[in-house]
Amino acid sequence: YVQLVESGGGSVQTGGPLRLSCTASGYRHSSGVCAGWFRQAPGKGREGVASIRDGGTTTNYASSVRGRFTISQDNAKNTIYLQMNDLKPEDTATYYCAAGLRGGSWTQGYNWVWWGQGTQVTVS
Repeated sequence: YVQLVESGGGSVQTGGPLRLSCTASGYRHSSGVCAGWFRQAPGKGREGVASIRDGGTTTNYASSVRGRFTISQDNAKNTIYLQMNDLKPEDTATYYCAAGLRGGSWTQGYNWVWWGQGTQVTVS
């Protein structure tokens, strides 16, 4: 049974930082399972933000966050992180951790097997 638990969401001022965490149980990130972060703003579809695979050596980012967000993993803690810097109001959304990419584009939510419950990020 795989479970993903996000934490670290909250309210932050424009330009500020925030770090999200996603701790997994039921599998090990060190085994090479792909993981990622998505977000969904009210009235919008789910958007792929970043992904990480190959033990953390390969990362991908949406163009809207490249240069501001960094995805990383700590194998000892079995945790994926999303460091978000220079936050903007348009980054406001519920952020979801995902794992287990079946194949196809990482940006498409339907290609992922497991999901966390989400954590809210509000930038004002």
